[in-house]
Amino acid sequence: MNTKRIVLFASGSGSNVENIVNYFNDKSAITITAVFTNKRDAKVIDRCNRLNINALYFNRHAFSGSDCVLNILLSMRPDLIVLAGFLWKIPEQMIKAFPNKIINIHPALLPKYGGKGMYGMNVHNAVKKNQESETGITIHYVNSDYDEGAIIHQAKTTILADDLPEEIAKKVHELEYEHFPKVIERILMNK
Repeated sequence: MNTKRIVLFASGSGSNVENIVNYFNDKSAITITAVFTNKRDAKVIDRCNRLNINALYFNRHAFSGSDCVLNILLSMRPDLIVLAGFLWKIPEQMIKAFPNKIINIHPALLPKYGGKGMYGMNVHNAVKKNQESETGITIHYVNSDYDEGAIIHQAKTTILADDLPEEIAKKVHELEYEHFPKVIERILMNK
């Protein structure tokens, strides 16, 4: 059986990256090839160093102003590209090069609270402000519009009336850690 290759993209601390790496550590059928980040000082780089995972930093020009990142990705031949807290819009040429091979996790139940600028605490604050009774995560394919690709999986959690946005964020993170690696594995095993 061929080993399936994952490339991860992250912009922040990398807690989802670490969770995914740990989940696949003892699964020989799937390997994490590299982690790409658009922030030179992102904490995910420290995590990659500790976890012995290749980390690659790139700037905006390399990502969307040239084919630099695309060519590196093509040479790696990933079976799946996973956006794990990555905040830039994926360029059209990358989407075309990897059709139905780029997935994202969003910290809300799409189509609610999606789109440009809706990430992290921005989402949780909006959910709280609108007095939602539930929220969750959406794992979806990436297309040319923010958070509008086909939905693969959703998981929900209840919001209590006195939950602060930080408590909502904690509940959503728990769903991410529980569901994201399993959904990635399911997608790869069905490819």
